[in-house]
Amino acid sequence: MNIATIDPKRRALGKGLDSLLPSVHAPAAASVAEGEGGKPREIPLDQIDPNPFQTRSRVNEEQLAELAASITANGVVQPVLVRPLASGRFQLIAGERRWRASQLAGKAAIPAILRQVSDEQAMEITIVENLQRSDLNPMEQARAFERLSRDFHMTQEQMAVRTGKDRASVANFLRLLRLPSTVQVRVESGDLSFGHARTLIAFEHAEEMEKAAQHVIRFSLSVRQTETYVQGLLHPERNKKEPKSEPPIDPNVREVQERLQRALGLKVNIEDRNGRGKVIIEYAKLEDFDTLLERLAGE
Repeated sequence: MNIATIDPKRRALGKGLDSLLPSVHAPAAASVAEGEGGKPREIPLDQIDPNPFQTRSRVNEEQLAELAASITANGVVQPVLVRPLASGRFQLIAGERRWRASQLAGKAAIPAILRQVSDEQAMEITIVENLQRSDLNPMEQARAFERLSRDFHMTQEQMAVRTGKDRASVANFLRLLRLPSTVQVRVESGDLSFGHARTLIAFEHAEEMEKAAQHVIRFSLSVRQTETYVQGLLHPERNKKEPKSEPPIDPNVREVQERLQRALGLKVNIEDRNGRGKVIIEYAKLEDFDTLLERLAGE
C-alpha cells in the first residue's frame, strides 16, 4: 500500500494512539510474543476477548458486512491492537470492527500488535480511539467524553487536545447528557440529529424536551425549523404583535377632520404636531379622485 494514499486522518489517529501507547515488550506468559519494533503478528481470533471498555453501543450491520467482504478480498489492512492477559489469551484494545468483520468473513486469525498496558490505559485508549473516528452517534460521543471527565479527571480543554476536537464541541456533546433517556434513544437511532438535540436542551425541563422532540419527529422538522419552533415556545411574547396605541387627537383637529370628511365624502386623516402636519385624503376608486380634484380646483 502506497503511504502517500493513506488518509491523513488515519495517520493522525495512529500517531495519537502511539503517544498513548509507548512500545513495551509483552510478558513471557503471552502465547505470542511481540515482534521487534512492534510489528504485527497473526493471532487466532478465538484467542482474543472483546474490549470491556468499548463506548460504541451500536454497530451498522450493513457497513460491517461491507468491511467483511473487503477483508475476504484483501485481508486486514490495518492491524488491531491487543494486550496480553495472564491467562495466555488476549484482550482487544482498538479495532473492534475489524475483529468482528474478520469473524464474519470466516478468518481464523487477524494481524495484531501487542501492548502491555493497565486497565486504565486500555480504557483511555479505547475512548480516545473511538472519539477520533466519525461513526459514533452523538450520544455515544457524549458518554465517551463524560467517562474521560469522570474516570480520568480531564478538563474539556484536555479532552479537546487529546481527541482533536475543539473545546466548544466537547462542551456541546457533554450538554446532550441533559436530555431525558427517551430523547437520547431518538438521537442514538438517528431520528434526531446532533443539531436537533443541541436545540432541545434549551428547555429547562425534561417534559418540555420530550414534547418538543415528538413534535420535531412527527413533522420532520429541519434543524433550522426546530430552532424557530423552540424559540417560539420559549419566548411566546415575541410572536404577539402589540397593538399600536393611537396618539390622542386634539378636539379642534378632530372637528376639522370630520368637517372635511362630510364635505368631501372621503376618509380624511389630519396628523398635527404642534401646529404643523399633513392632511391625508383617501380614495377607493378613480372616480372619487376625479371628484376630489374638481372640488379642490373649484371646477
